[in-house]
Formats: sequence, C-alpha cells, structure tokens
Amino acid sequence: MSHSVPAASGPWAKYAHVVSMGIQNTLVYRANFLFRAAFGLVPLTATLFLWEAIYSGRPAGSAIGAYTLGQMVSYYLLVTVIDAITAVAEDDWQIAADIKDGAVSQFLLKPLDYLAYRLCLYLSGRVVYTGVALIPVALFLFFQRGHLVGPSDPWCWVLVPISVFLAGLLQFLIAYTVALLSFWVLDVSTFIFIQFAFEYLASGHLFPLDILPDALHRLLLWSPYPYLLHFPAGVYLGRIRGDDLWRGFCMQAAWVVAAFLIARFTWSRGLRQYTAVGG
Repeated sequence: MSHSVPAASGPWAKYAHVVSMGIQNTLVYRANFLFRAAFGLVPLTATLFLWEAIYSGRPAGSAIGAYTLGQMVSYYLLVTVIDAITAVAEDDWQIAADIKDGAVSQFLLKPLDYLAYRLCLYLSGRVVYTGVALIPVALFLFFQRGHLVGPSDPWCWVLVPISVFLAGLLQFLIAYTVALLSFWVLDVSTFIFIQFAFEYLASGHLFPLDILPDALHRLLLWSPYPYLLHFPAGVYLGRIRGDDLWRGFCMQAAWVVAAFLIARFTWSRGLRQYTAVGG
C-alpha cells in the first residue's frame, strides 16, 4: 500500500485522501470480506441453536439472567452487527509490520501523524467491510426476525450509534497500542492473541456479561472490554438504564481517553527505542 499523500494537502484534506486511498485499496478484498462475513455466521447459528435448545426445556416465557429467548437471540445478533462495524481486521498486524520493516521512518519526515493515518485506514476498512457484510447479515436478520426485539427507547437511535462509535475508537486504540510493542519485541503475535482472548471473553462476545454473578459482572465493568460489545448491546436492549447508563457512557469515554493517552505515550517511548537502534 502506498503511503504517499499530496504535498499540498491541508491538515484535514490529507487525511481525507488517506481515507479515500484506504477505501480504494480495501475494495480489492470485497469478495474475501463477503465470504468472511457469510461464514462468520456459521458459529453464530450454532450458538443460537444451543440457546434455543436450552430455552426449549424451560417453561414458555421463562428467562435466564432476566433474558427471554427473544432478548438472548437479539443480543447475539446485535453483537454480530456491532462486531462487524468495529472489529479490527488486520490493522494491528500491519502496524507491527510497518515497525518491523522500518516503514514508520517516513512518518518521521512527513507532516503526517501515524496514529491519525492508521485510524483513517481503520475507518476506511470498516466502511468497506460493513457495506459488504451487510448483505449476509441483513439476510440472517430477516430469517431471525421472529426473535428480534425492538429498541427499548426512542433515544436508543441516538445513544447506540454514539456508543458504537466510542467502541470502535476503543477497539482500534487497544489494538494499536498492542501492535506498538513491536518497538521492543520481534514478534507481537503472542500479545495480539492474548489481547484477543481477553477481548473475546470479557467483551460479552461469548455470552452476556450480566448473566454472570453480580460481583464478577461489576468487576469486569471497570475494565475496557465490556464497552466494546456488551455495553452498546445493553443500551439497545434496555438492560442498562438510569444512572448505570450515564455511568457506563462516562466509563466508555474515559477508557477511550485513557487508551489514546497510553497509545501516545507508547509511541513516543517506542520512537526513542526505534531511533536509538536505527540511528
């Protein structure tokens, strides 16, 4: 992928060019994205069949952790949609490769911030992937429409997009920071997989976090991971209300700011290591 931007670009125009460049380059992989999104629904289907089997052995209208069958199915469908919109695809691996191959050197000589550059590429990738993934996901939602639960409140149409946007920023910043460990270690794959494991378990991807014991659930809410998937889905379903809702938004925004500051600090310290080794 070319890293060049027009020399005459303004402070915002140059990043708009990066987004445009990223969309054009990512469109090459649209067929791969379509198959990835389609086959990604296979484990989701198995999960839904599992929960339907669990609920089938219980009285009609019964709930597990205050989730009815419709709410549980809706939760997993929401998580799938949110994950498609916000998930980091290959960005962390590409960042690690840029550092390992010395490609970041050019950003030390150009008026182009590397974090902003990578964020633009992340956003462009999400635009293309979401557009392609919308086809199989929309079909899947149509066939599951009998179980779908509508938004709990009209304000959800405002609050959920804000929460998903913050979740995407947080997702990217966490992956970006982990990838920056390439300044100190030759292979960051172990750290990326460890981070993914924590994210998969603690974000609510595997199951709704509020069916856990209350103490464990509240402990997890102090970590950044629930605000990637569980919190936006909970806002839509009305599982998070009142003071918990605004407290959750404050925590989500605070983690975005903290992740940004940590990313900036890691980058500045990493550059010292990079220039000391590279000369």
